Amino acid sequence: MKSQAIALAAALALNLNAAIAADTHTDHHVPDHDDRVVLDLNPGERAMILTEMRMFLDGLQKMTGALGKQDLQAAAEASRNMGQKMVHEVPAELRKKLPQEFRRLGFSVHSDFDQIALDAESMKDASATLNQLSGTLQKCVQCHSMYQIQTPAHDAGH
Repeated sequence: MKSQAIALAAALALNLNAAIAADTHTDHHVPDHDDRVVLDLNPGERAMILTEMRMFLDGLQKMTGALGKQDLQAAAEASRNMGQKMVHEVPAELRKKLPQEFRRLGFSVHSDFDQIALDAESMKDASATLNQLSGTLQKCVQCHSMYQIQTPAHDAGH
């Protein structure tokens, strides 16, 4: 009797896992066509933009890790490192290739991180800092939904 109950529980768990897996796959629709604007960059320019994005991702990990520990000083430092301090001189040729909205969003994000750092240090409120971070990340989402940088393998096939 006990082994039957265990077998039944295991079968129910497997069925539940399969139902959850099937359900999560239907929630994420993959579009047939990517309508985002392709940024026409040479390999060096592409590497420069992608390196900056990886630096943002690294900074975000440090910042959220610090906020999880309520370490507002470390969160402020991570945020400041993504602010205007991170901005480098963009070569004129690359600047001409980047759409104005792309540049505006990028500048705005750097400015946001400087403000987040100042507020984290002065307010010492992790919840407020997370709310500010959420607003800034909305700009990242907006930019990624508008633009794409294709990989060389993808470019070669088209």
